Amino acid sequence: MREKTESPRFPAGAHATLIGSLPVTSSDEALSLILAHVPQIPLWPQMPGNPLEGMLNQFSEGIPGLVEEDERTFFNIQTENFEAAMLAYYEQYLAASEDPSLLADSPFAVGRNRAEGLYAFRDAMAARKAIAVKGQITGPFTLLTGLHDQEGRAAYHDPTIRELAVKGLCLKAAWQTRFLGELGAPVIVFVDEPALAGLGSSAFITVSLDDIGQDLNEVMGAIQSAGGLAGVHVCANTDWDFLLSTNLDIVSFDAYGFFDKLAACQDALYAFLNRGGILAWGIVPTAKTEEIDRESTESLFALWEKQAAQLVNAEWDMPALARQSLITPSCGTGSLPLAQARKVLALTRDLSAAIRGKYL
Repeated sequence: MREKTESPRFPAGAHATLIGSLPVTSSDEALSLILAHVPQIPLWPQMPGNPLEGMLNQFSEGIPGLVEEDERTFFNIQTENFEAAMLAYYEQYLAASEDPSLLADSPFAVGRNRAEGLYAFRDAMAARKAIAVKGQITGPFTLLTGLHDQEGRAAYHDPTIRELAVKGLCLKAAWQTRFLGELGAPVIVFVDEPALAGLGSSAFITVSLDDIGQDLNEVMGAIQSAGGLAGVHVCANTDWDFLLSTNLDIVSFDAYGFFDKLAACQDALYAFLNRGGILAWGIVPTAKTEEIDRESTESLFALWEKQAAQLVNAEWDMPALARQSLITPSCGTGSLPLAQARKVLALTRDLSAAIRGKYL
């Protein structure tokens, strides 16, 4: 069995981490939960109880043409001041691209009111050590298919809005990577792309995979250029051959519900692993409370072994797979009752320990 290649910056080793959201409104409470359950790879918490921390609002701040009114967020680029605002935005984009030190005082920095947990996390981790720290950002396809223009069309289909949003997300991702990098540990940033579950459906029949891949690679490239590892999180099924062909370092997938779909793409999967890619097994369920209630560390450990065994071949044994794995919930816990969320976190921690104890 030959030794597998891991990222030189980050020994994954079946450690546990989380997907961003938690069902609390206090950053202190959120960080207490995180540090008690995933201290090796802690992350900053998203608290969707704050409307500004919703997936479509948290990282769209400052993009020209964006309108946030009442409970509606949309783009309107048919205003008198849009052209001037767009020109100023691109000037700031070019300046910050050339000199990343400008990011902190630019529209690409995420405000404290939209990411309270990010700032609290930095303060809490200042005196702590971790093998890595994790952040997250909404992906371009999810943002642009979730938001619409003034006439109700998906923003993705307007090339002006799409270019602005992708460029904005790139520098917001670079800013976050540098911000977390101040903690002195390797930085992981997941690009959250739940909308990729819709690939192949009638809603996206005119969408080009090449275009999606270009946008995704641009955002991931910004993370990587800033010194981070870029993951993509999809909490359902998607076109795994396509996703594994992008420049991602980590693929975060719902192993509890959709492992068989990913495992069917074995050529792409082994190519990804052989270049040092990391599998983030979302094997702790979050979709249904009855699933959470019935599972245990033992049952999930048996499930992981059954799944991992399907990937074993002449080159990849169980320890090799574990070395290039992370253990996570299948999705965030922000919409769960707190009791079930606590159980999800405990299962994630304990399953990671069980895998590491047997195989590493």
